[in-house]
Amino acid sequence: MTNQVTVNGFRQDEVGDWVMELSCGHRQHVRHQPPFINRPWVTTDEGRLQHLDMVVTCTQCQRGMPLPE
Repeated sequence: MTNQVTVNGFRQDEVGDWVMELSCGHRQHVRHQPPFINRPWVTTDEGRLQHLDMVVTCTQCQRGMPLPE
């Protein structure tokens, strides 16, 4: 089981980091912290918009984790 889901949207958490909202109901942080994590697209509205409906694997679903409240 691959647990493929789509990105439904983005929001910022309490410290300003971007979080993907996934179609399964889970959330996943998407950080740009060079040189270790290089995702400059997450820092712009246009970049985030281009990643809507992107298919990703939900590692939380793979681990059987409950949905956030």
